[in-house]
Amino acid sequence: MQALIAQVSEVTGLNSEKSANGAGIVLNLLMTQGGQQKVDELFAQMPGAHDLAVKANSGGGLMSKMAGGMMGGPLVAITRLQAEGISSDQQKLLITTVLQYAKDKGGDKLVRAACSNVPGLGGYL
Repeated sequence: MQALIAQVSEVTGLNSEKSANGAGIVLNLLMTQGGQQKVDELFAQMPGAHDLAVKANSGGGLMSKMAGGMMGGPLVAITRLQAEGISSDQQKLLITTVLQYAKDKGGDKLVRAACSNVPGLGGYL
């Protein structure tokens, strides 16, 4: 995951801590809202993705627990990214970078299948 965090930092201008937290939030969104079998297959191709996603969720408090419902997850993720001090422009770059990294590791078809249940992520593919 260090390569992903470095890519996010380079593209967004965020420091490595914010890049790791932001990437973890996006991966957690995918983990909790995506197609579970496909997400598991994808994360198997991305060593450390599951741990980063879980770590990002551990500090979320009440917001992390509100991630239910169709739009709850994406809205909570955006709120959490904003709380990290990540601007809207940086969020777009971060999400695009995380999903491109996932495509590089697991392939376009698998990423699209994993993201298919997550409202809003399709626009970043």
